[in-house]
Amino acid sequence: MKKSLLALMLGGLALGTTEFVMMGILPDIANDLDISIPVAGHLISAYALGVVIGAPLLVVLAGAYPPKKILLALVMMITGFNALSMLAPGYDLLFVTRLLSGLPHGAFFGVGAVVASRLADKGKEAQAVSIMFAGLTVANLAGVPLGTYIGHHIDWRYAFVLIAVIGLVTLLCLQLWMPRLEAKSDGSLKEQMKFFQRADAWLIICITAIGTGGLFCWISYIAPLLTEISGFAPESVPYILAFAGLGMVFGNILGGWLADRFSPAKTSAALLVAMAVSLILVYFVSYNKAFSLIMTFVTGGMAFALAAPIQMLMIQTAKGAEMLAAAVSQACFNLGNALGAYLGGLPIAAGLGYTSPEWVGVLMALTGALAAVGLIRIQQKRETEVTEPTPQAV
Repeated sequence: MKKSLLALMLGGLALGTTEFVMMGILPDIANDLDISIPVAGHLISAYALGVVIGAPLLVVLAGAYPPKKILLALVMMITGFNALSMLAPGYDLLFVTRLLSGLPHGAFFGVGAVVASRLADKGKEAQAVSIMFAGLTVANLAGVPLGTYIGHHIDWRYAFVLIAVIGLVTLLCLQLWMPRLEAKSDGSLKEQMKFFQRADAWLIICITAIGTGGLFCWISYIAPLLTEISGFAPESVPYILAFAGLGMVFGNILGGWLADRFSPAKTSAALLVAMAVSLILVYFVSYNKAFSLIMTFVTGGMAFALAAPIQMLMIQTAKGAEMLAAAVSQACFNLGNALGAYLGGLPIAAGLGYTSPEWVGVLMALTGALAAVGLIRIQQKRETEVTEPTPQAV
């Protein structure tokens, strides 16, 4: 593995830990700040909102600078804002620091995805991007369980100290290992924005913002699902989250391989349907500990297999605006985070139980799958128009 890709993976580890550790320490924060679980879930939405705001804005502002400088500045923001989360005295300020922590997320993955594809060997671009996203899966395998353990047994605030430490290590590795690639201008903002006048751009946005929301309907409330429905002790949650992270590791590798072997659009459609099936099974088997564990592994794998294919969809479709489109893809992914956390919390607040968010997730995943089918048809039509001979040629 190239060291430069490893540095990007460490950045993914920091971001994955800060994004997903909230799911594990949600009950601890709710108890400490004297708020309900659904209200604590708004802290997940705050981070996602920060990503939606920061992703296109920071990429546009930093577009003229070399990628290495951009990545270093973004990791500094990740480290600093997570350190501030540790000091938040109450819910309101924690909401603000979570919002600020989300600002560099999408920009880092947007810039990082384009850099990874530039560093990759020909024909292995999606696998190179999946290496960066492997940081998210390692976060769920190790970072999130460790942060959850710290939150349960010491104090949830120290989970953010862990993230800050990972951020400092990432800064060092980027400085040492990332080559000084030249700035690659994508043209004026007006030219880049033309990408969003195309129907396939909005279908990809729908796939990402709505389809991936199925994951967050499930994982946002996984801690109470495991303890209240499956009957696991709270002390077991970090280990189960690690098991989910292991599934995400395998899923991420699978998604990168499938996207290089088949088209990213077809891969995304198939995986979204698989996610919907997984969520239905979660609803029915969560009352059994053994089956609950199996589906935790499988659902995590199906969800994270989508990361590389969706990112490659944006990069391949947005010629001339790759960096902005990749960042917007991450913003949409976290819009799915916000929607999933919010919409998944509604049936819980209505008293329907901790398995009820799964049905919301099924609807969101299938909506994303339908958008992927529409995208496939557009791509096939475009290919047909290119290959068919014109009357003059005949």
